[in-house]
Amino acid sequence: MTSTAPRFHGTDSYLSSEGLQAAVNCALTLQRPLLVRGEPGTGKTLLAEAVAQSLGLRLLTWHVKSTTRAQDGLYVYDTVQRLYDSRFGEGDVRDIRHYIRLGPLGEAFASKERVVLLLDEVDKADVEFPNDLLHELDRMRFRITETNEDVAATHRPVVIITSNNEKELPDAFLRRCVFHFIDFPDQELMRRIVEVHHPGLDASLTEQSLKVFYELRNFTRLRKRPSTSELVDWIAVLKANGVTQVRLEEQLPFLGALLKREQDLMAVAEAFGRGRRTKA
Repeated sequence: MTSTAPRFHGTDSYLSSEGLQAAVNCALTLQRPLLVRGEPGTGKTLLAEAVAQSLGLRLLTWHVKSTTRAQDGLYVYDTVQRLYDSRFGEGDVRDIRHYIRLGPLGEAFASKERVVLLLDEVDKADVEFPNDLLHELDRMRFRITETNEDVAATHRPVVIITSNNEKELPDAFLRRCVFHFIDFPDQELMRRIVEVHHPGLDASLTEQSLKVFYELRNFTRLRKRPSTSELVDWIAVLKANGVTQVRLEEQLPFLGALLKREQDLMAVAEAFGRGRRTKA
């Protein structure tokens, strides 16, 4: 039997491994949330944009904070605006529906078309948040108490959840997700990523930049290792300033684009610059 389920193969601007593509397609087939983990800079957040672009769907984004509740994702009742309108005579305060604001999850349910919903950094929220979230996703409907209206989803959204592993997620939550850990790109994949962002870059500068980048990542004294996005930014600055050669043994130009902690800048200067302050 030929499957009619949509397939994800990456995009021209988002290069993905076969394992990541398989995880996305598994989640699409099972219609379950995809939970992705990986160190910063591995493309967890950008994955949702790539999936939406690849499938031709609209992307909704929900940035999770420490105070976020599942209810916030469904809707909020703007009592402050209603009070303001009642005092100053603006708006129809008799119609509560004017003051109901759908959250990203509520908007995904109310959408007439399937959407991609990104829940970014789910591990920042309270420990009960993940289970509350999946409860709402299982039901695929919710009631707006203030208006006594039911909102039922016509299409199950494609849900992508990112985690930085700041705290353990509940087992019940993990059981109901498809999971993938995004490995940091190896040098060959990173070379392709650089080519996407800097097409036509001089091959010599590409190889030198990659060599320095991975040497820095392997430098054990760093508290924060540089990420993919920081490499891309660094190369952009090198190009803009006409730099054609970089070596870790010498003072590195614009190192502040790669390293973001003073201790790391000092450690690199001491280890590779014979104690000289590295140019930022």
